[in-house]
Amino acid sequence: MIKVEVKRVRNKLIVFILLTAAISSISYYFMFTTGSSGDFGALLMWSPGIAAILTQWSFREGIRNFGWNLGNKKYLFWGFAIPILYGLVIYGFSWITGLAGFQAPSLNLILVMPLGFVAACFAALGEEIGWRGLLVPELFKLTTFTKASLITWVLWATWHYPAILFADYHSQAPRWVDMSTFTLAVLGMSFFTAWLRLKSGSLWPVVLWHGNHNLFIQVVFLSMSIDTGLTEYIVDDFGLGVMFSALIVGFIFWRKRHDLCVPVQDQTLSEAKAETSR
Repeated sequence: MIKVEVKRVRNKLIVFILLTAAISSISYYFMFTTGSSGDFGALLMWSPGIAAILTQWSFREGIRNFGWNLGNKKYLFWGFAIPILYGLVIYGFSWITGLAGFQAPSLNLILVMPLGFVAACFAALGEEIGWRGLLVPELFKLTTFTKASLITWVLWATWHYPAILFADYHSQAPRWVDMSTFTLAVLGMSFFTAWLRLKSGSLWPVVLWHGNHNLFIQVVFLSMSIDTGLTEYIVDDFGLGVMFSALIVGFIFWRKRHDLCVPVQDQTLSEAKAETSR
C-alpha cells in the first residue's frame, strides 16, 4: 500500500512537469516569434499554477493542500520583508559606490506602488501554486529537503531559460553572464523558498516574497538607478548583487533545514522512500 502511494506521488510529479512544459510552450512560442516577453509574461507565470491545478484534478484530488491558510504571521513578514532588505543592500551599495547613479522616485511611482504590489503578487501566485504549492511539498514526501530544493532549482531555472535566450528577459550584459548569475541566484532562492513554504505550511509567505522581489528588484529600485556602464552587472535579476544575496540567504536557510519536521500524514511515505532506497 505504501509503495502504491509513493508511485502515485512520483506519477503526479511527472504529470505536473509535463503539463507545465506543455502549457509554458504556448508562451515560449510567442516569445520566440516576437522577441518579447512582456505580452506573454503573465501567461507564462501562471503556467505552473494551471499545471498544478490540472494535475490535482487528474488525480482526483483538490487544491486545498496547496497551503491557502495564512499560517504564522512572522513567516508572512519574512516573505514580505526579505526581498526589500536585500534589495536595499544591493542597490544601496551600488548608489553609494557609484556603480549606479541615484535618482529619487517619481510621484507616479510612489502612487502606483500599492497597485503594483497587488499585480506583482497576483502574477507570482501563478508560479508559486506550481513550484511551492505542489512541487516542493510532493518532493518532500519522497526525499530530503536538500534534494527537493535542488530538483526545484533545476526545474525552476530551466523553465526561465527560453525567456532569457529567445526573448527580452535579460540585461544588456552578455547572455552567458545572465544565464550564469541567474542560475546561481535561483539556487539560493530555491532553498529559501522551500524552507519558508514547508516551515510555515502556507503558500502566502513565498507569494509575498516573489511579488516584492519582482516589484522592488525589477521596478522600484531599478527605476531609481542610473546606468553607469557597470550597473547591469550588479543590479536587477541578473546582477551579481542578487546572485550573492540569494546564495547567502539560501545558505542561511539550508543550515536551518533540521527545523523542518515531516508532516504526520506523510510519515508513511518517508518510511517508504527509506525502504525503497535500500
